Formats: sequence, structure tokens, C-alpha cells
Amino acid sequence: MPRFAANLTMLFNELEFLDRFEAAAKAGFRGVEYLFPYAFPKEQLAEQLGRHDLVQVLHNLPAGNWARGERGIAVLPDRVGEFQEGVGKAIDYAKALGCAQVNCLAGIRPVGVEDHVLQETLVANLRFAADHLLAAGIRLLVEAINTRDIPGFYLCGTQQTADVLAATGSDNVYLQYDIYHMQRMEGELASTLEKHLPRIAHIQLADNPGRHEPGTGEINYPFLFGHLDRLGYDGWIGCEYKPLTTTTEGLGWVTVLGR
Repeated sequence: MPRFAANLTMLFNELEFLDRFEAAAKAGFRGVEYLFPYAFPKEQLAEQLGRHDLVQVLHNLPAGNWARGERGIAVLPDRVGEFQEGVGKAIDYAKALGCAQVNCLAGIRPVGVEDHVLQETLVANLRFAADHLLAAGIRLLVEAINTRDIPGFYLCGTQQTADVLAATGSDNVYLQYDIYHMQRMEGELASTLEKHLPRIAHIQLADNPGRHEPGTGEINYPFLFGHLDRLGYDGWIGCEYKPLTTTTEGLGWVTVLGR
């Protein structure tokens, strides 16, 4: 059966961030993920993980100025130096937290830059990150995101993302497959998961519409969980959804749908 990781950016958000680790452990989660660790000293986060016997499953590379609407800088030709510095910072945190994989958000397509320049920038940045992460024993993940939630996001389809990964020529770059985002963009979840499973290192979930917990929308999660079992997926599934009420009240889906 799937191993579920609590996304602490979105779950237990009625609590202060550092209190969410304990809440996740008490709710039965054995792993956690979140967007970014960089607002906290890495020692403080590592202490929370150790105290509550949690695995740090995933976090993202630095992604620019989030508060101002940036959603990644890997595709931006004028931010290459900043991207490379971010790779070093991500490695520093990931090693301290025992995190075996980090995700790269490509970013929003800038106005007035030709597509081939964006593509070349992204591929070169991913190759740089993959090489440096490999030397540290960490996998690089790349995620496609729907353009309804984030208009203009550069990577918005599974095959498009897989093609970018192939263009890097690296064996250390993998797909992070977000069920919610890809339901909104392309559907065909089961066949897409099967086609790309050898390159999928991490999965995230939420239902649609609303991005709430499984069982609140149109996605057939009992089927998908069984499908992933049949395919032999043994990675983590990050619970990156907005609780319909509170996180704890909405966790019944784990028992009903996940087992």
C-alpha cells in the first residue's frame, strides 16, 4: 500500500509550522514534505524530525521570491547564478535533514524571451543541479503544474517534462507526478502513470475540484491506489491538499481509500 507523507505547507495549517511535525506524527504519518525549509535553521528542523521519528521525504530548491508571485527560476536566463547558488543551499539543507530528493520548480514563462532560450536555460540548469545533487547522493525531481492555478507555468504536461528530463542526458533527474495538477491539465492518469513509472520518483495527491482531500471530488483514488500497487510503485505519496475542514477531521480518507 502507499506510503503517505504529510505536506506540512498545507496540512495542519491551523498550527504554527514547527508544531505541525508533532501533529503529523500523532496522525500516523511517518514522512513529511513541505515547500521550503529555508526560513528555519536546518538544525531546528532536524530536531523536529528526530523527536517525532519522521522522514523528510521532499523539499524544493529555492524558487525565487514566492511572496511576489515567483514560482521557480530554473527557466529564467537572467537568474542562472542565483539558481546555482540555490542548488548549494538545497544540498546543505537536504543533507542535514536526511532528505534523499529535492524538487525543482521550473518557473513562469517570462515575456519576450524566445522558447528555445528558455528550453536551453532550463535544461542546462537541470543538468547542473542533477550533477551536483548526484555528488551529494540526492535525487533531482521536476514537476509539471497546471496553468489554471499558475498561469504561464513553463512545464505543464507529463510528456513535456519527460522530454526536458531526457534532454539533460542525466540519470539523476526524475518526474514528480502530481495527480491533481495532471488531472486538471491532461487526465488519463492511469495510463500516464504506467507509461512514465520508471521515471517517477515521487507522487503527490489532491482531489479535483477544490484541491481538497481524496474522496471529495472526481478522481477515483481507490482505483489509482490499486493501480499503483499493481504497477509496483514503492515510493512516497505526498498529501498536498487543502483540508475541506481541518486536517484531522478530514483524515478518514486514509482508512477508507488508502487501505
